[in-house]
Amino acid sequence: MPNRCLYISSFEDFLEENPLAVLGTLHSNYHGEALTSTDEAWKGEIDILQEVLQPWKDEDAQIIFEYEIPRLGKRIDVVLLLRGIIFCLEFKVGQKDALQADVEQVMDYALDLKNFHRFSHDRVIVPILIPTRHKSSTKEFKPSVYEDLIYNPLICGAEHLKALIAGVLDHADSKDASTIDNWVISPYTPTPTIIEAARALYQNHSVEDITRHEADKVSTDRTINYILRVIEQSKTAKKKSICFVTGVPGAGKTLVGLDVAVKQTYRNGELDKENGAVYLSGNGPLVAVLTEALARDNQKKCSANGERKNLSDSRREVSEFIQIIHRYRDNMLAKIKNPVENGIVEIDPEKAIHLEHTGYGEVEHVAIFDEAQRSWTHKRIAEYLKRGGTYGNKLKVPNFPMSEAEFLIWSLDQREDWAVIVCLVGGGQEINTGEAGITEWIKALNSMFRHWDVYISDKLTDPEYAEGHVNELLQGNEKVTFAEDLHLAVSLRSFRAETLSAFVQSMLAFHSDASRLYEDVSGRGYPIVLTRDMNTAREWLRKQARGTQQTGVLVTKVAARFKPLAVHILAQDEENAVHWFLEDKTDIRSSNYLEDAATEIQVQGLELDYACVLWDADMRYENGSWGFYKFNGKNKWNPENNPENQKYMLNAYRVLLTRARQGIVICVPNGNNHLTPEGFPEDPTRLPEFYDGTFEYLKGLGIEVI
Repeated sequence: MPNRCLYISSFEDFLEENPLAVLGTLHSNYHGEALTSTDEAWKGEIDILQEVLQPWKDEDAQIIFEYEIPRLGKRIDVVLLLRGIIFCLEFKVGQKDALQADVEQVMDYALDLKNFHRFSHDRVIVPILIPTRHKSSTKEFKPSVYEDLIYNPLICGAEHLKALIAGVLDHADSKDASTIDNWVISPYTPTPTIIEAARALYQNHSVEDITRHEADKVSTDRTINYILRVIEQSKTAKKKSICFVTGVPGAGKTLVGLDVAVKQTYRNGELDKENGAVYLSGNGPLVAVLTEALARDNQKKCSANGERKNLSDSRREVSEFIQIIHRYRDNMLAKIKNPVENGIVEIDPEKAIHLEHTGYGEVEHVAIFDEAQRSWTHKRIAEYLKRGGTYGNKLKVPNFPMSEAEFLIWSLDQREDWAVIVCLVGGGQEINTGEAGITEWIKALNSMFRHWDVYISDKLTDPEYAEGHVNELLQGNEKVTFAEDLHLAVSLRSFRAETLSAFVQSMLAFHSDASRLYEDVSGRGYPIVLTRDMNTAREWLRKQARGTQQTGVLVTKVAARFKPLAVHILAQDEENAVHWFLEDKTDIRSSNYLEDAATEIQVQGLELDYACVLWDADMRYENGSWGFYKFNGKNKWNPENNPENQKYMLNAYRVLLTRARQGIVICVPNGNNHLTPEGFPEDPTRLPEFYDGTFEYLKGLGIEVI
């Protein structure tokens, strides 16, 4: 199968091939079942291009269908490599009009290639939008005013495409008669201009605005400096190192990761082209919200300075530093021999370019993995890759032998000079089935990667990390250094209440000091109140929040009986999370409307000023312990007896109860105590006894009832 595309051929072979054979190749290389609309679009594109490209049949040129841009997860309909020029074609088969969103889409592809695709950096790139029934064609060719060798988007219908390509070739006057070697497997490398833009973003405090850095005695700078020293030592000694950073909820682990990424790439005020870093997270909502917030902020600042910049440019700049971990992983998976032989993952030289120093690794020396505890177990990633992703439409690796943590270390280990991994670890925050915790990272270091130096927070031995077995797991590893500086002990999120996370931990674990810790939290001006009425909770939130302070309702993903309280679950889409977090109080999609509730999946790593935690019947106080239940979707709560699932459910409440910076209202509903005329419960799924025990337990800790 071709790498990163569904079809690649010379012009000559493509033009001589039967259209149905080309279509068959697209189908056989597609990781899933093509929709009818996709199938019809491919047929249309093939027919059009087999007529359009005839004038250049004898040239050294290539055609590529469905090209995936490295690490960005975007596919270009068709790429033509002709006379040293890169043509990006976006087809809208059967469409008559050229829509603004479509023009922006094809321009985005061109910019992504320019900025992230090594073998496109210095090439002329021509984006063309082709609504096939469009009756006219662009007559004027204008290279971008930014002098980056990208043409302004061109628009034409199918009948004008041949003439348009010929016109571009005449205008560009390219003398390069050869194609671009290995273009399709080009490494991912960002350009310096993008790094400079990201640096400017960060220097304007955008990231700190997101994390609300307002605590005293914070240790983020000390932690950042320690990591930078490890990086410098690793570079000097040409060795591989890994750092594990722990921290209480809200302590600024994300800030540390982003700060290291920027400072490592831009050292002492000078751009360091050779030693860059990337911040990676598997938390889709977090990446989406951070990226959008920084991009919007950057666009506003550019406008204020009289500089024209659209939002997609700002998003692209931010995405240099903030990326989804799965795309990094998938880019490395595309380089391996598939299927895996003898249980050993190896690079396939035909699918990857070997570079000096980099070897077959990615461009960055330093990879920062946020929420490293959420990396997948071997079982989960093996099942995922066997079926080709969630929907069967991604690369299939039928016998993958590693955990995700092991593979990520392996990926950095491909570098032939030096590398550093920074793992940002949240304690007790694994919230999904198949999340391995920190154990898999340590097991990998103890087996395949014993040549790596390990720098580890001295708090990683606490019970919430690897169930307290870290010391045991590290026994015998002589390359381990414990460092106090790698623990962030102070919450930046709850700047009024350093003991909030300790209170939540004690409350959930039934520790005897929970009441004392509650008094300490309250005494520091951080209110935690309790109610049984959702309207009362909403009223309390609205009274607390001033100016642009943000409020929101939170529920666990297992919660089921929230509709009677006029609460809806925010749809599991990253765009919804962006609107929920970033729109203002005039927008009904905003969290401030207190209508859509977010789950632990959408808010982990993010924060509100004031939050309502709506406590459903999924986790109940029963005789001194928690009872766990899952709703059957119809009429009954069933006990959840799986210890692993119980851990995830408990962690979900831990995440929700530590999202607010300035105050929490916990709503434990009354349930429904009404009876039908026949004497049966009106709603047996919301019986008062499902909730009463939890309310009385929380009230008994001294939490104020409103």
